[in-house]
Amino acid sequence: MEEQIDILIATYNGEKFIKEQIDSILNQTYKNIRIIISDDCSTDKTREILKKYEQNEKINIFYQEKNLGYLKNFEFLLKQVESNLYMLSDQDDVWKKEKVEKSVEKLQKENLDLVFGDLEVVDENLNTIYNSFAKYKKLDKKIEKCIGSYKLQYLYNCMTGCTILSKKKYLNQILPFPTISKYMVHDYWIGFIVSLYGKIGYLKEPYIKYRQHGENQIGVERAVNKIKNTEDLRNFLIEIKLGIFETYVQNEDRIPEKLRRQNRQSLEYYKMLKSKKKINFRGWGIFYKLYNQETISFFIKNFVLFNMPFLAKIVANGGTANGDGTF
Repeated sequence: MEEQIDILIATYNGEKFIKEQIDSILNQTYKNIRIIISDDCSTDKTREILKKYEQNEKINIFYQEKNLGYLKNFEFLLKQVESNLYMLSDQDDVWKKEKVEKSVEKLQKENLDLVFGDLEVVDENLNTIYNSFAKYKKLDKKIEKCIGSYKLQYLYNCMTGCTILSKKKYLNQILPFPTISKYMVHDYWIGFIVSLYGKIGYLKEPYIKYRQHGENQIGVERAVNKIKNTEDLRNFLIEIKLGIFETYVQNEDRIPEKLRRQNRQSLEYYKMLKSKKKINFRGWGIFYKLYNQETISFFIKNFVLFNMPFLAKIVANGGTANGDGTF
């Protein structure tokens, strides 16, 4: 007998695509699902569309009276989870009909705690832009190398929330979401916490058409990809790392003790880098701890960017984003 799975959809002004997404979930080959939707005070016709699904026994809908923002909206949804397994969904994608089935099959077969996967990036009309999100973002090698380690999610986010199937039992450690840094988004934090205490698996086959249409809340093209000046890139990435490690330090009661000292050292390292404009000879040991599982090219380029910024233009070679935008 199929185990029930709660599928969570946070909606906000999603009138253009929400019906197609809901229908793609209802059309899954895996049938024992409960769709939980929370609308965050949409001002378009989203609520009118949702009301047409209110009589469907597989769907529970909540209409927020005050705008929460996407992070708190997902937090609200996670608090409604009753099943042992849950999935996250965006409001504007299309799920291939085997997505839930293949995710559950992977989780059960390998005794995993969380499964995430690749995506097919498409345009507004579902025309393919990139066959593999992971390859486009240069995450595939990192995922393969670090899938069994907390380092998978430690420095930057390798998971896209709408691909996640996870066990409810970790929610007590996940919630509430930290709000210190806007770069520590919900899927980043979920993946990080589960990677610390559980076992994670990856589906290489993309089971989602990940729609990009210029109005996405969180999309493929991050602001960092548009930064061309290496000094601005360096400053921006230092700010990201400061936010991430400040999040870890201020939430260390949820993090294993063996990592706490490293997190504090890392926070101090990036604070120190802010004042180093030409060359830095301090903290190279902590840099090695943080980046030693990256590719050699990634390691060298980021070492130079952070510690020898005067040379960064030479090695950047028009650097493209890796996960958090680091080239």
